[in-house]
Amino acid sequence: MSKAPEKSTETPAVRVDSTLSKGLSILETLAGSPKGRGVTELSQILGLSKSNTFRLLRSLSELGYVRMSENKAYSATLKVWQVGQTLMDNIDLPALCAPHMLKLSQEFGEAIYLAVPEGLSVIYIDKLESTQPIRSFTPKGGTAPIHCVGTGKAILAANYEQLRDQLKGNLKRYTDNTITSMQRMDKDMASARANGYAIDTAEYRDGIYSFGAAILMPTGEAIAAIGVSVPEVNLKGNRAEEISLAVGKQAAEASRMLAS
Repeated sequence: MSKAPEKSTETPAVRVDSTLSKGLSILETLAGSPKGRGVTELSQILGLSKSNTFRLLRSLSELGYVRMSENKAYSATLKVWQVGQTLMDNIDLPALCAPHMLKLSQEFGEAIYLAVPEGLSVIYIDKLESTQPIRSFTPKGGTAPIHCVGTGKAILAANYEQLRDQLKGNLKRYTDNTITSMQRMDKDMASARANGYAIDTAEYRDGIYSFGAAILMPTGEAIAAIGVSVPEVNLKGNRAEEISLAVGKQAAEASRMLAS
């Protein structure tokens, strides 16, 4: 007696609609082009025919996602931003970042924070307590200046073009280590962007270091940051470097989850 053929357990490949895919590619390209782009330029960038590109642009224009300027350049409208903002309003950042915060807590046993920007401050919207005998303490719901704590500096570095002018005259000193000049801040922000993490070297509270890395949108904008706060007496050997790299890695993974 012959056996019945075994059913395949492989998940069938999802067929992506070609027109939808091309339309979204145009929208993504225009969203990242402040000065707009013409039909020819768009078709070359995306590898589409000019006629196909033009048809898709007309459809996107009719739906209100794209507009054409007097010089025939197309750009994305605020409707794209409104869709993104609605999505942002529904993102559960604590849930998204919880596994990454837990990994840092298990690895280092120090206080772990999740912070979001509010003007030139950050608000700590979630926290895992330190298990160390000597620990730092800032309550959940607490605030801190954006320019002198690890989470704030990480957000500031990512959004520096938008926030730099607001910092002028607002670099208040809290400790002898607080950065109070724009020249020093420029260098510190460049270093943070290059490294993928920011360090507060007891710039807000004496004897307390903090290490932060930003949670980034696909556009590169920072919407939050994960941080590790550590009393200086707990930083022995290569611990500062280990924490810096670990917080950068976890924030990067959270950013990838946000974009997926």
